[in-house]
Amino acid sequence: MDHLHPGRPRSRRLRRAAAASAVAAALLAGIAPAAVAAPSAGPDIAVAAAPATGRLDRAELDRKLRAIHEAGIYGAYSTVRDGQTRFDGAAGFADVDTKRPVRPDFRHRVGSVTKSFTAVAVLQQSAKGRIDLDRPVGDYVPELLPGERGRKVTVRMLLNHTSGINDYVGDAFPSLLKGTTESLDDHRLRTVRPAELIGYGVARPQLSEPGAEWHYSNTNYLLLGEVLRKVTGQDPERLITRDVIRRAGLKNTYFPGTDPKIHGPHARMYESFYGLIDPPRDYSEYNMTWAGTAGALVSTTQDLNTFYRALLKGDLLPRTQLDQMRTTVDVKDADGKVGMRYGLGIYSMDTPCGPVWGHDGGVFGAGTWALSSPDGKRQFAIGYNLMKYQRLNEAGTAFLPHPADAAMGAYKDQALCGTTAPAPAAQAPAAPVPAPAPAPEAEKGTAAPVPPLVDAPAAALTAPRIARQR
Repeated sequence: MDHLHPGRPRSRRLRRAAAASAVAAALLAGIAPAAVAAPSAGPDIAVAAAPATGRLDRAELDRKLRAIHEAGIYGAYSTVRDGQTRFDGAAGFADVDTKRPVRPDFRHRVGSVTKSFTAVAVLQQSAKGRIDLDRPVGDYVPELLPGERGRKVTVRMLLNHTSGINDYVGDAFPSLLKGTTESLDDHRLRTVRPAELIGYGVARPQLSEPGAEWHYSNTNYLLLGEVLRKVTGQDPERLITRDVIRRAGLKNTYFPGTDPKIHGPHARMYESFYGLIDPPRDYSEYNMTWAGTAGALVSTTQDLNTFYRALLKGDLLPRTQLDQMRTTVDVKDADGKVGMRYGLGIYSMDTPCGPVWGHDGGVFGAGTWALSSPDGKRQFAIGYNLMKYQRLNEAGTAFLPHPADAAMGAYKDQALCGTTAPAPAAQAPAAPVPAPAPAPEAEKGTAAPVPPLVDAPAAALTAPRIARQR
């Protein structure tokens, strides 16, 4: 950032200031989870079609994983499974200074993949009759969502992001609203309570009428954590650990609490923030109370595949609750095309060989993507340690294509579709992806939507960006 490099030429500072403004606008417009535009018949339970299960071509998977590193990602580590057959791979560096290599078994901050775990815990309590998905949230936590909104917003709306409640991240990291990243460093070791973060999101203007539209918001999943606390009398992170993580048999997945360190083998995690942090800075030590039940989990790609397989096979939820989890709302791009279908804490998207289910996640310096065939047999999970590596054009009006986006998409398709899949179309867009212009309220930093915890995985940026629905 320029405040760290006062000697840079004025013209370069001005260009970076313009870029900062555009980045802030893009964040304020909201970035949805990963999606590649694909047709949809509307809300559904897409379980009939399973991806092709061509054999795991380990040499090709290794080549395509290395291509992600060669395209500019510092390090990537992944696990692919087809039944009992497994590929574990890694490419690149865990530390750019020492050139320590990454390993497939690294622990990693998985961001909003956490939402799938939280949703399972909520649905487990629903199966026990303690939570009614269509009951107003104000019945459970009136102190956190008071008044008319508390009577209109249901638990289901929190789960599928149709509550219309705004995100808290901009107020939790206020410099982001001004297009700078000082807050990331200022709050590195801060401990913050869920109620404070929820208060930020609830205090912002409602994005839409409850139930009317899809708006991705991390506030929804902190509220769900507090609903779990109210109905069970237990800390929600401990509850999820007992009822979801341990029940799924996961060995390397945990909530870090206030501990900023990742324990066990892991990579350094570098954040570029579209060039505002130059060179990218290591944020692998971070107090993750700012993410909580919306995105604080640490896991491995092996554990994520185990979790989603157990979920989709029906080992974590009764069939009724699993069917509700896979009942989706359409998420459309700026042209009105369905880019993905969001359920209750998981989403469905299309691949060259059929629909898959899962979630993605992004925190400062760490990106994750985990997708599985509808039956949980064919699976792909990847972690990578350089985030927001894309750049804006000179005018600060568009995100430029990045070769890592195409490499990520090619690896995903190889992993999920195998050798039987048709060759993917060219991944790079024909033109730069537009960065949205700031609305007047965004320029003032007052009433605009704020950045969600999830960053779209690199492959998602090769498709039309998911627009904030109005």
